[in-house]
Amino acid sequence: MAHDLKTLAEDFRQKNKSCFILGVSGETGKELLKEIVERKLFSKITVIGRRQLTFEGEAYENLVQEVVDFEKLNDYAAAFQGHDVGYCCLGTTKAKAGADGFIRVDHDYVLKSAELAKAGGCSHFNLESSKGADKTSGFLYLKVKGQVEADIEPLGFERYSIYRPAVLMVDRQESRPAEWFARKVLGPISSMFPTAMSIPIQSVTKAMVANTLIPAGDKVEILENKAIYDLGKAPEK
Repeated sequence: MAHDLKTLAEDFRQKNKSCFILGVSGETGKELLKEIVERKLFSKITVIGRRQLTFEGEAYENLVQEVVDFEKLNDYAAAFQGHDVGYCCLGTTKAKAGADGFIRVDHDYVLKSAELAKAGGCSHFNLESSKGADKTSGFLYLKVKGQVEADIEPLGFERYSIYRPAVLMVDRQESRPAEWFARKVLGPISSMFPTAMSIPIQSVTKAMVANTLIPAGDKVEILENKAIYDLGKAPEK
C-alpha cells in the first residue's frame, strides 16, 4: 500500500512527540539522526551515548545529549524517561570487541536500554538488527541479533519495529571487511539487484523514519531487507 508520507509527516509533527537515538557514533545512527533532524519530525531529540559528540549546524542546536555508562545503565534511567519513540542502532563486531564484548554490546546493552525505555514511557521501539538474525543460528553474530530481538518482545511495547538490513553499503570510518567487500565487489551487482545482498545505509534510515510515520499494523513487525529498501525509496507525495 502506498502511503502519503508528506501528509503523515505533517500530522506527526502536530503531535509534538519526542525521541531518543542510541548509537549515533556509528554510521547508521549518525545517518538516522541527520534524517530526523532534517525532517523536523520531533519536538525533542535526545542522543544517548557513552561520550559527548560534536555536531555542526544550527539544526543541531537544540539536540539533547545524555552521556551514560552502559555498564551501569540503571544509574542513568532518567536519560530514558519521557520519550515517545526510541531508535536503537547500537552495535559492534566480534573482531573489534571480542566475542564477550560483542555479546555485551549487541545483546546486554541493547536489552537493558529497551527495558529502561519501556519503563520510561516509550511506546514505539525501533531496533536495527540484521538480515538472517535467528536465535537458533550457529553463527554468533546472527544468533545474538536474533536473541536480543526475541528478548525485547516480551517487554510489551505498544509497537516494536525490527529492521533486518543486509550488508550496509557505507563508507565507514572504521574497517569492516564484509562491508568493504560489499562496496568493492557487490556494488555493481547492487545497482542491478538492489536487495540481493546489500542495501544503502540511507535506505535503512529513511525506511526507519518513514515507518515511524505510518500507522501501526501489527504490534510487532519485522522488516526484511526488500521491505526496508522499498520503504526507504518511497517518495513524499
